[in-house]
Order: sequence, then C-alpha cells, then structure tokens
Amino acid sequence: MKHILVRSAVAAGALLGAACGFAADALAQDARPQAELGPRPFYLVNDMDEGELKDALKACEEGPFYRTAFSIGHRGAPMQFPEHTRQSYQAAAVMGAGVIECDVAFTKDRELVCRHSQCDLATTTDILAHDDLAAKCTTPFSPASGDKKAEVTCCTSDLTLAEFKSLKGKMDAGNPDATTVEEFMDATPSWRTDLYATNGELMSHKESIALFKDLGVKFTPELKAPSVEMPFEGDYTQDDYAQQLIDEYKEAGVDASDVYPQSFQLRDILYWIKNEPEFGKQGVFLDDRDETLEGFDANNPETFEPSMQDLAEDGVKIIAPPSHMLLTLDEAGEIVPSAYAKEAKKAGLQIITWSLERSGTLTDGGGYYYQSVKDAISHPGDEYEVIDVLAQDVGVIGMFSDWPATVTYYANCMGLE
Repeated sequence: MKHILVRSAVAAGALLGAACGFAADALAQDARPQAELGPRPFYLVNDMDEGELKDALKACEEGPFYRTAFSIGHRGAPMQFPEHTRQSYQAAAVMGAGVIECDVAFTKDRELVCRHSQCDLATTTDILAHDDLAAKCTTPFSPASGDKKAEVTCCTSDLTLAEFKSLKGKMDAGNPDATTVEEFMDATPSWRTDLYATNGELMSHKESIALFKDLGVKFTPELKAPSVEMPFEGDYTQDDYAQQLIDEYKEAGVDASDVYPQSFQLRDILYWIKNEPEFGKQGVFLDDRDETLEGFDANNPETFEPSMQDLAEDGVKIIAPPSHMLLTLDEAGEIVPSAYAKEAKKAGLQIITWSLERSGTLTDGGGYYYQSVKDAISHPGDEYEVIDVLAQDVGVIGMFSDWPATVTYYANCMGLE
C-alpha cells in the first residue's frame, strides 16, 4: 500500500498546483460541503481483486467524504436520473461532484438549453407523448416494419424555449424495433432505472447557471455541434452561438476561473481563446479523433493530426478524450498509459477524461469506454483499477462520471481535491 499512497500524494500535489485551477480552491477540508455517496462505491471496492489498491480504498470506508473538483457530473447523474434535469444535477452535487456539465443546444427562438444533442428529444424527453409537439419534430415517429427500424428525430430547434420547458426528462433510450410510440419510449436499459424518471425538470442554460451557483459547484458547459445547417435561419452563426454561451456566464456574474467551456470542435476552443481569453484558457478540447479521424491510433503518435504540440502552440491547455484512448495493456496484460496520454503530458496539456459508469456491470469487458483494455475487465470492481491508472499514472485532473459518487470516493481516499 505504501507505493500507492506515495503516488497519490505526488498526484495530489500536481493537481493542487494545476494552472487551470481545476484543483480545489485553498479551502480547509472541513469547510467543503460533505458528500453523501450511497452504497455503490463500497460495493465496487468490495468487488475488487485482493491487493494493495483494494486495501488502500477499504481503509477510507469511514470517510468523511467531501465535494471535490476531481469528480465531474457527466450530464448530472444519469445512471439513474434523467440527464440534464434539475434532479440529475442535484443528485450529482449531493454525491460530491464539484463540477457539473450542461451540454448546450439552442431552440427555435435561439435560447440555450441543456441537452446532450440538439436532436435527442425523442429519447431523452416525453415529447412523443405530446401530440402537438411531436407533430413539430423534424422527422415525426414512424414505426418499425419488417426490416425497417423505427424512425424519429426531434430537435431543440424544432421548439421554442417555452415548448421545450413544457416537456419532462426521461432516461435516454429508444426502442428501434418499436411499432408504437409507447414501445419506443419504454426502452430503459435493465441496469439503469425509471424509478427517478417521473418528474424530470428540463432546464435552460441560464437556469443551470443559477442552479449551479446555488449548489456551489463549478461549470463545464459543452457547446454541442449543431444538427441543423448554420447559419441557423440565415444569420445565427457558429461564432454567435459560441459567444452566446460565454455571454450568459458574464451576464450572471460568474467568474471565468469557475467555467470550463468544452467543445468537440477545435474551432470553438480557438474562438474562445482569441475572443474570450479568460474563458478560453480553460477551454476543454473534447477529442474524439478515434471516431472521426481515419487511421487514428492512440498508440501511434504519427497518426495524431494535429499533434499534441500543435494543439499546445495554438493555446489549448486542456484535452479530454474518452478513457479508452488514454489506456492500453502492457505485455503482462496490466493496464498502463497509452502513447496518446504520454504525448499529451509531454506537450504540457492537462487531461480530463470521460465517462465512468456508462457501461453497465463490466462483466463483458466494459464496452466502448474500456475497449483498449477489455481483456483486463471482467467484473464491477475493475472500475477502480481503471480509475487508479487514470489518476496516478496518466495524471488526469478530473473524471466525468454518470454516477459521481464512485469518483468522489476515490478522490477523497487518495487526497485528490
């Protein structure tokens, strides 16, 4: 256990000195809000393989546990609460997330709202249960028939803000084999739950800012790529959209040091760096080149275009790939940092990763987020093996999670504030 705790102390020191400020402010530990973690972290620790890491984590079982900026609420706490709803955000804060995400899309009347995708309303809300609003969908519901899957596309840009706010959030799911609207909507995966999905309150971006201020957490809004042609309706440009996001924080009197704007589009990060440098210096480049760049290989730096050094020279400070891009297996089958992780650190980039707790029970190798290390993943407790390598060996400064309590437990135990 000694070497684990030594590594943790070193990592904590690095986090506390991080220039981006993602580490906690210099507050006394007992002044931070306490967190209520529930049983899941303890279940995962008990399920771990015997060893030094399990011993170290079990030694922390008595707590106390505090909110930490290392733990980031990914869409709130959508493992069990409808994503991007007031209830999901409140649950994330209770579980110790010190930073919470509002994915940002725009409505027909150009108001910003919290949605993971501009056109996900059919799977994340009850829009199909409202005939008048469902009729406004870009592609109204069409049932499955024969080899044809069910089709429906409902976008925030199909509705005004008032119409959007009249909807209720539901667990993100849709049945492609559905022959009725009711079948399409009733598709929540068995390892999630509809228990807390009865009254999900949708939120505008401005409302999320007010809520997060009240909760005392930091902000990480993601500017979602539009699913409609830009400029929207001829004159609402991508830059207008990017600027509007920042303007809403300025209007609310939020300090730029508490905001970490994100985008998968590098152009947005560079726009903020140039036009809103106080916000831009904490811009988070969400990197999905494993999906979008042909030939990309996280273990071959020659495939990185642009290179990590190019990104750093353009002013990017923080990069955020999915967790599998940061990890690989060594010859002994142990989880270790990938070439991608090493190159990012070499270029001086800070790293955030996404998303923990999106893969069910981990009994089948963990799916997308664990694909580079799937041969080392066989049971739920392996979650903490992955978290430990990401925190200690890769040196990430924060982790998005669909159930923030899991990361909060680890961060508190290892002294990562």
